[in-house]
Amino acid sequence: MTFKPNRRAALAASAAAALFLIANPANAETWPSKTVKIVVPFAPGGTTDILARAVAPELSKAFGQQFIVDNRAGAGGNIGAELVAKSPNDGYTLLMGTVGTHGINRALYKSLPFDPIKDFVPITLVAAVPNVMEMNADKAKQLGIANVQDFVKYLKANPNKLNMASSGSGTSIHLAGELFKSMTGTQMTHVPYKGSGPALMDMVAGNADVMFDNLPSSMQQIKGGKLVALAVTSSQRSAALPDVPTVEEAGGPALKGYEASSWFGLLAPAGTSPEIVNRIQQAVAKSLGTPEVKEKMQAQGAIPSGNTPAQFTRLIADEHVKWAKVVKDSGATVD
Repeated sequence: MTFKPNRRAALAASAAAALFLIANPANAETWPSKTVKIVVPFAPGGTTDILARAVAPELSKAFGQQFIVDNRAGAGGNIGAELVAKSPNDGYTLLMGTVGTHGINRALYKSLPFDPIKDFVPITLVAAVPNVMEMNADKAKQLGIANVQDFVKYLKANPNKLNMASSGSGTSIHLAGELFKSMTGTQMTHVPYKGSGPALMDMVAGNADVMFDNLPSSMQQIKGGKLVALAVTSSQRSAALPDVPTVEEAGGPALKGYEASSWFGLLAPAGTSPEIVNRIQQAVAKSLGTPEVKEKMQAQGAIPSGNTPAQFTRLIADEHVKWAKVVKDSGATVD
């Protein structure tokens, strides 16, 4: 028996297929057909924002559609992360995640409105950066603090006299300070902001005393003399500030083994097409490999990556284990 297709049914099927493609822009062949949003879960001016704004125009050029940055600050990055976790998995809403949103907060917060593992698919690590232990330059001079050991000595004689700014509770900036306090047996008053940008404004104005900021967002103020860098929080010195020692180097026996670096990477809602994820990763890796972008990031103290989704997934899993221990050992709490 020969099957003769019904012309009307065939036309209906074709129309349905066309409607499916229109209604499902996540199709790898048609994506992107409109603007893509990169949610930054902190205020403008911080490292998360800086890196997102460095990557967005490169992706716009690569795909011929606008990639825009949308700042959604608050709750240590959880507000922006939740927004993306609950967005359609169509490739049009991405997150510039951090060590805070995807490495620390699960251990620090009693409950989260999203699951940093199950609700996201990692795309690529954009960059890793050291944090920098810094003070308002005038305040450091006034108190006679020229190095980490001076700082510890002052804190022990004056507990809670200095306030410690951060980009938000649970961020790597906050936890770097908590780890420092725990290892040295000192006390500072934690003041969380909605991102490094607002915190840095108060640091420069003299309203905040010390901060363990991500290096790229503080570099300009350090070079301008408004802030003084006492140490970097990584295990090795930063090529961007080669004369600044590590906390471990400068702090003596009490700070042996101290290390608290940060990272930033793109993620999408769980269920996003692997084809779209791979296309974004490849475009980011290509842009980060260009001399112009690479040199610009390195000058700010960032180490560009562009690794694969599988590699980024493993990094996030390892970071959960690492930071859960830091949170427990330091006794850090959410303010």
